[in-house]
Amino acid sequence: MRSETDKLLYQGHGSLRITTAGGKVIYIDPYAGSGYEPAADLILITHGHADHTATDKIRSRNPGCRVITWREALSGGRHNTFDLGFVTVEAVEAGCNRNHDIRECVGYILTLPDGISVYASGDTSRTRQMERLAEKCIDYAFFCCDGIYNMDLAEAARCARLVGAKRNIPYHMAPGRLFDRVRAEAFDAPGRLIVADGEEIELTKQ
Repeated sequence: MRSETDKLLYQGHGSLRITTAGGKVIYIDPYAGSGYEPAADLILITHGHADHTATDKIRSRNPGCRVITWREALSGGRHNTFDLGFVTVEAVEAGCNRNHDIRECVGYILTLPDGISVYASGDTSRTRQMERLAEKCIDYAFFCCDGIYNMDLAEAARCARLVGAKRNIPYHMAPGRLFDRVRAEAFDAPGRLIVADGEEIELTKQ
């Protein structure tokens, strides 16, 4: 179903759903929360851990629904880009810590037809590529910050400054929790935007 704007639902933990203005539905790392009823046109998986790969939650898929995992994203030993018409998906570096191998993890930058871009870091610590991402003038960036399996709040804030997105959103904040407001409010990044689990926002260029 078409709407006037692109929308993003933060389902909790590391799970996101984007509905484009043209009515296409994109899921990233399905696992947490609710909101899996709309039929999928694209499913993105950043890595193989169970809290990012619950594709069985997405029971309805439109004809031609594409599933892109870290395997396809890293095929050929490089970070690949996928132009699907309703979105361009660029795989970028992720991992770089003892729990996540850079050879088996990716983040994604999604660029929608109206030019709005969204970066989902996936599970990661700082990567060498982050500094170069500033050239992309990203609109929305999600940074994991649990401080147990990935970088902590301070490192996530430093990464946000490197990437230089207009709006920086903390996610993947604490194991077993959909959302942690105390940690979210402690995310000291420029352009911080706090989005609670179950909250849907309109994506804009402003």
